[in-house]
Amino acid sequence: MSALLDVENLQKRFGSLRALDGFSLTAERGKLTGLIGPNGAGKTTAFACISGATKPTAGKIVFDGGEIEGKPYHRVARLGIARTYQVVQTFAEMTVLEAVTVGALMRHPRLSDARAKAADTIEFVGLGPKRDTLGKSLTIADKKRLEVARALATEPALLLLDEVMAGLTPAEAQAAVALLREILGRGITIVMVEHVMEVLMPIADHIVVLSAGKTIFSGTPHAAANDPAVLEAYLGPPIT
Repeated sequence: MSALLDVENLQKRFGSLRALDGFSLTAERGKLTGLIGPNGAGKTTAFACISGATKPTAGKIVFDGGEIEGKPYHRVARLGIARTYQVVQTFAEMTVLEAVTVGALMRHPRLSDARAKAADTIEFVGLGPKRDTLGKSLTIADKKRLEVARALATEPALLLLDEVMAGLTPAEAQAAVALLREILGRGITIVMVEHVMEVLMPIADHIVVLSAGKTIFSGTPHAAANDPAVLEAYLGPPIT
């Protein structure tokens, strides 16, 4: 199976700060790749570079066979990459239907078509009964579902999820996992930043570990959980 996304030796500098300094990742089509690492490792910066929100200093990003590094956010989105955010970005005064319609308008410029696409997407993520609820009135779990719905409404081939499990109860996290499996069932590729390892490891096909801006591991979840470099990145060097 060919890779949908291939990131090679990505670098991003902010002045003297090297937020990314050798980040590489390959995401296979229709699979879920987990991107993990300590706080400050550069995971969100990596998503910003892939999605076009910021321009990398060096390196290559190949999506569906074409190089996209440095392309602006709207062009990357139209190519088929959508993302969510670590801090939920809710249109507080819009209803669920209105907010998802905003995403659907990218592929469906006629408002009636965009609303129909939004309605279908809302049902898919389980927010149908709350389609007329204002964003500010939703729970954290539903706000996260709304973000996923808004991204899905753009009809992406690749979905970048930034800590969608953060702040969820165990029951809500399991419901989110079920939704992720349904998204994968539609053939959508997922790259997911997550700190809740007990949720991520069972559903991930591949794990990439980022530490201090560098990729230090790429392999199976089982191998990641037993890799000395990964354990040191999270727990610190062994005591001697």
